[in-house]
Amino acid sequence: MILNKKLLFIFLFFLISACSSIPKNTADGCSIFSERYFWYKHVKKTEKKWGTPVHLQLAFIKMESDFDWLAKPPRHKLFKVIPYKRPSSSFGYSQAVKGTWEQYKKENEKPLATRARFKDSVDFIGWYTSKSSKILKISKKDVFKQYIAYHEGWGNYKNYKNNNRIILIAKKVEKQSIKYKKQLSSCQNKLNRNKYIIF
Repeated sequence: MILNKKLLFIFLFFLISACSSIPKNTADGCSIFSERYFWYKHVKKTEKKWGTPVHLQLAFIKMESDFDWLAKPPRHKLFKVIPYKRPSSSFGYSQAVKGTWEQYKKENEKPLATRARFKDSVDFIGWYTSKSSKILKISKKDVFKQYIAYHEGWGNYKNYKNNNRIILIAKKVEKQSIKYKKQLSSCQNKLNRNKYIIF
């Protein structure tokens, strides 16, 4: 009985590790989905549900967490040495903060959604960009402006032209999204042929 429990624990450990480990090449969309095919199903579902392009979803996650499910912002340091508080409650793939995540769960009736799950994270990005489109009249295909709204929040979006730092970051995200889009055009047919895979 004890041996069976140990084997079960080991199996679950490796299963969780395999499902949550960071892909080897996070800068290549085809490489990501060759390792995590079920992620492709999730981003396509988000695209269909919210109208948020796959390459935008990937570019946001690349910038926010580099596909690290446990990502958190680095702590501030007292006297440049002693670890102190984190600058925000951002966490997971999407780096959503607690308050906005709770709003997402409530509006979408998803009480069990977690920021450490890829499926929930891309759905969150779809929901957020959809609201940005309605509130700020930003096209869901406009990666540059959508990322600024995502990073700065709907209320602070109007001030972005005075923030050179966020402009540079948003341009970087936009550039990465273009790369993802080009990469996926070469492997999308192959990925779509695997539509009968169950996950």
